[in-house]
Amino acid sequence: MTDQAVDTGGVRLSESQFLGRTRELKELRADIERAGLDTLSGRKPPRARVLLIAGKPGSGRTALAEELVRQVADRYDDGVLRARLSEPDGTAVPVERAARELLAALGLPAPAGAGADALIEALRTALADRRVLLLLDDAADAEQVDALLPDAPECLVVAVSDGPLTGIPDVRPCTLGGLDTKSGLELLTRYTGSVRITVDPRAAEHLVEECQGQPAVLTLAGGWLAARPKAAVADLAKHLHSEDGEGTPLSRVFRLAYASLPSTSARTLRLLALAPAGLVDPHTAASLAGCSVDGARAALDDFVALGLLRAVDAPLPQYEVPGCLHPLLRTLAETQDRPGELQLARARMLERTVRLLQSCRTITETDDPEAREKLQGVPRSLRFPTPRAAEDWLRVRRPALLAAARAAVADGELDTLARRLLSQLVRAMVAHFGTQAAAPELYGVHALVLDVAERRNLPREKAAALLNLGDLDAQTGRTSDALARYRAALDAGREANDPYATGRAMESVGGAHLELGDYDRAADWFGRALAQRLARDERAEAARLYGRIAAAHTFAGRYGEAQRNWRAAAAGYRKQGDVAAHARALSELARVQEYAGRLEESLRTCHEAVDRARLAEDVRLQAALQLRLADTFEHLGDPAAAAVHRGQAERLLGEEPEHPEDTKQAADACEIRSTQAED
Repeated sequence: MTDQAVDTGGVRLSESQFLGRTRELKELRADIERAGLDTLSGRKPPRARVLLIAGKPGSGRTALAEELVRQVADRYDDGVLRARLSEPDGTAVPVERAARELLAALGLPAPAGAGADALIEALRTALADRRVLLLLDDAADAEQVDALLPDAPECLVVAVSDGPLTGIPDVRPCTLGGLDTKSGLELLTRYTGSVRITVDPRAAEHLVEECQGQPAVLTLAGGWLAARPKAAVADLAKHLHSEDGEGTPLSRVFRLAYASLPSTSARTLRLLALAPAGLVDPHTAASLAGCSVDGARAALDDFVALGLLRAVDAPLPQYEVPGCLHPLLRTLAETQDRPGELQLARARMLERTVRLLQSCRTITETDDPEAREKLQGVPRSLRFPTPRAAEDWLRVRRPALLAAARAAVADGELDTLARRLLSQLVRAMVAHFGTQAAAPELYGVHALVLDVAERRNLPREKAAALLNLGDLDAQTGRTSDALARYRAALDAGREANDPYATGRAMESVGGAHLELGDYDRAADWFGRALAQRLARDERAEAARLYGRIAAAHTFAGRYGEAQRNWRAAAAGYRKQGDVAAHARALSELARVQEYAGRLEESLRTCHEAVDRARLAEDVRLQAALQLRLADTFEHLGDPAAAAVHRGQAERLLGEEPEHPEDTKQAADACEIRSTQAED
């Protein structure tokens, strides 16, 4: 067992301080070697072997699992994966979230918004050719474990649960009782020193018995003794005897430890039950308790010394509420604090989190004078020294931040703060990780925004959330789902009388129809969006929509309509002075003219596009146009001119420096063709 021998809820403990459990470890290792029923019958086992460690919270079940993993990890070439399958309050973690986290640990992309079946299949496919050891901590039921079980006999799954996982074949649980007396005494010694144990060994042994050898209970007892250097082990035993005897050994020792705390510290401790995902940093504790960050940090360190909290091995200060203590703290908070006080503590925590996220995002905008001014107005305690420090904080706290967002929306009483938190979380994650990398988490955040918007009847926010979700659905190939989102966003935008949302939704509906191959509807919806842009005199957006309409007509083979719309797009960009966009529109017009068999017109348009691309200094577009010219000349039976343009494209792409005579030769060829066409 470790010196912090409480149920850690899946966080790895120090591997060098494990105590006892020799028999259990021997049995578990023997189980790894044991032939299963499939092997005995001559068949290859279809799935990974499952080892189950069953025990109550506080029994040291996670620590035993981690020690087993440490001892056998070198057999699994592809490493160790970990997933926690229950929240601190006992709520089961959705399988899709666990599967997504495991895929992320493997460095594999998990499509944003993918359902449980797709994620489970992706995980099993990823593990099919790997030899990994999978630790599933705090499993709520057999269905969770079965869903994540690899279809690979070379893998090993170590599951940790309260009891047997009925339904998973060929599993023999290793059920944990208490530590043996020798190991229990050694655990106490790490807190008290050897003198107090050897002075009164009978009292020490009796204390181990009173604690039923449970590591979490012994840890609290050791912390109580460590805080009282002059107290004898027998004194603690007397205190426990003076208790009314009700409850478990854990609850009795916890009550004793809690009663010895000053009132301020006791209040801080019980409010930690509100910490999202059971993860606490000094800012979270300070906001919950309404004290300074330094004061909160000192209190958290004191709780660690008393065995009431565990320090997490992370780049930044972070602590974890032991899973076995979480229900006790929650009960204390609900009985000793008024509901209004608890709600105020939650509000303070959310407000502090919002301000930290604002600071985290703002520090990435140091080139913006207004952002720099805002940053100077942020209290020093909420500032990050560098963008890297802000990113590190966001990365470490991301699980807690996402948990805070889910809890805030589920609460339903703090929707204004919840909306601000969700908004700032999206902005911070995009600023530091990018939209693509953060997409899986952003999908969940946008879904939470939608929940609040529907509950509060906020059509504008509903439209924005639906558009964001639709975009992520479209990016991951769920076009039909995206179309349904966009149509709902259009209804919400109209209800809110929001022209931006309605225009954006109409264009997105058109884009979804285009992706689905319904080109007539695509052109129709793009046309509706265009009419709105023209009515609002949004000329740049109108030019872009002319291009989208042209693309739909091109796919449908209506080249005449496509040419008219590309000309309108080119004219719009020219009036706006957007040289690069004008060049691209002319390039597309030339392509459609070529499709329509109007090769001479395509040459003239392409030549004009090359001139625009040079003015825009768009080298890649120039190269693409030169290749198009080469293809056109080949179709016209002029391989020499085609070779000249192809060579110029290669030089533009950096393969060799451009020669002025080749540029002139290419221009002359275009000019000759243009003159011939006019004649």
